[in-house]
Amino acid sequence: MTILIIILILTIALFVWGKYPPDVVALMSLLSLYLFGVLDMTEALSGFSNATVIMIAALFIIGEGLSRTGWTALAGQCFVNWAGKSVPKLLVIVTLGASVLSGFVSNTGTVAALLPVTVSAAWNAGTLPSKLLMPVAFGSNTGGLLTLTGTPPNIIASNAMVEAGFEGFSFFEFSLIGLPLLLIAILYFRYIGYRLLPSNKTKNKPVNIDAEMNKWIEGYSIGDNLYRLRIRSMSPLIGTKIGDWGFEDKYKVCVMRLKRRHPSPLQQKTPAFVELPDPDTEMRYHDIITVKGDAEHINFLTLKFSLGIIPTPPEKETLKNELINQEIGMAEMLITPKSVFVGKTINLGSYLQKSGVQLLAASRDDRPLTKAITIKAGDAFIIRGPWSEIDGLKSVYENLVIVGSPESMAKNVPQLTPKSYIALGALLLMIGLLVFKVLPGAIAALLCAGLVMITGCVPINKAYKGISWTSVIMIAAMIPMGVALQKTGVAQLAATNLVDTLGSWSPTALLGGIFLLTTAFSQTINNSATAVLMAPIALLAATSLGVSPKPYLITVAISASTAFLTPVGTTTNAMVMTAGGYQFKDYVKVGGPLLLFFFLATIVLVPLIWKF
Repeated sequence: MTILIIILILTIALFVWGKYPPDVVALMSLLSLYLFGVLDMTEALSGFSNATVIMIAALFIIGEGLSRTGWTALAGQCFVNWAGKSVPKLLVIVTLGASVLSGFVSNTGTVAALLPVTVSAAWNAGTLPSKLLMPVAFGSNTGGLLTLTGTPPNIIASNAMVEAGFEGFSFFEFSLIGLPLLLIAILYFRYIGYRLLPSNKTKNKPVNIDAEMNKWIEGYSIGDNLYRLRIRSMSPLIGTKIGDWGFEDKYKVCVMRLKRRHPSPLQQKTPAFVELPDPDTEMRYHDIITVKGDAEHINFLTLKFSLGIIPTPPEKETLKNELINQEIGMAEMLITPKSVFVGKTINLGSYLQKSGVQLLAASRDDRPLTKAITIKAGDAFIIRGPWSEIDGLKSVYENLVIVGSPESMAKNVPQLTPKSYIALGALLLMIGLLVFKVLPGAIAALLCAGLVMITGCVPINKAYKGISWTSVIMIAAMIPMGVALQKTGVAQLAATNLVDTLGSWSPTALLGGIFLLTTAFSQTINNSATAVLMAPIALLAATSLGVSPKPYLITVAISASTAFLTPVGTTTNAMVMTAGGYQFKDYVKVGGPLLLFFFLATIVLVPLIWKF
């Protein structure tokens, strides 16, 4: 018992110190428990086969599917559009939006999706990001309490009930307390918290895809030589393939996109939009083709092939929709002195030979280039192609610089594709399986994660990158600490002291003590680790007092998600710290009253909803 207490104190101290990553600290704790004989090998490694860990890893993949298929970006954009220029309305919407999203997507993923659009909305609405970002972080923490899978502490608390022989929590049971707490958080930020939030002036406006597109359209004059042509009824192009005509070589025009206006059910099935037409793409009557070329070449093309020019010049938003979506993207590419492209002459609109990436526009010394280009070191290009091809371009050609992260940009495209609905369907399927208890939680999550991968919503080679392995490894390595707390009697001792001191007053006093102890841990160590430590203590305390453990385990889940006082208690708090220019004292100032409201609401509402 003494050895365990020493290891526990050192583990918490290392978590607070922050010099080492939390997963490394947890692994050191696990090894110490084994090496000092507190646990045997089976007990020490039990966390890596725990259903909680498997389920959390699968949930990361499902959340990645929603992010990659446009749902999080679309939701974030909608929140900002609804608010307009009203700062109070925007504050309510971003808090509510972060909460709702985090009920189904990881808290980290929610903040990552909403952070850039929230900052942009703050500047557009005439306020500062520091007035909105902390509500987003706290809202995401609160929203995790809406569903069983909203945050790992919920799953940990539920599984602790099941392992002890009790019935676990249902999927939406957490919303019975989560919704009132969410309402409290929204009202708090609307009428109290907004006045406490600092007005920190920051210069770090995050680059988002809209800003990048606007910069490229203006800096590279992308829209100047882009035209949309309609294939008329007398055109000889009807029924032929693009490759039959040699548009690039003969007419100096590149076909970039094709939209079907009247797809024929009798002919082969093709999508309404052919984003990157190849030589075998067939052209039909009334198709609209987006082409790139000089005005004189375009005019010659329209006369020769009986094409109609759509007169409306493409605006920035129209161009963005024409050029990018969930599958096809754009990026900026810089040529280095050692690049194989230096000295080569290439036409804009042509494709790189070793990949399906198109050279859309070029610039030299901040001036747009047109026609055929003899490439020099330092030239910049806007390239267009599948996101995966752009992301892997540097592995195909050496000495190229791809500016920014194409993979991150792809997640910020607020457009939906058929894969988007598959990803959403996988989430709804998992919820249905959990609500009606068709399958165990871990199996349901694994099944739906597999569906997301097999259908390509998340490429299989990217699926493991979408998992926060730091969180997964840390939870798996901390579960043995909970085993050790029970095995050595430390959990029983802590539970007995809580019962003897607070339990002798009333079950509600014990509930309050568990809340305060858990939230104290959560301010400095990860909420999952906190839940793992406190769940067995709360369970034993309830059993010793002879009351239902449900109110105490639900309290552990709630208080483990109340890291409002420090920027290190949860990843979401840390994510907004720099962007909002926050200091440590800002979290105490803003989070303190909210934590007090959550404490009062918990000790009043939890006993009413879950009887002792």
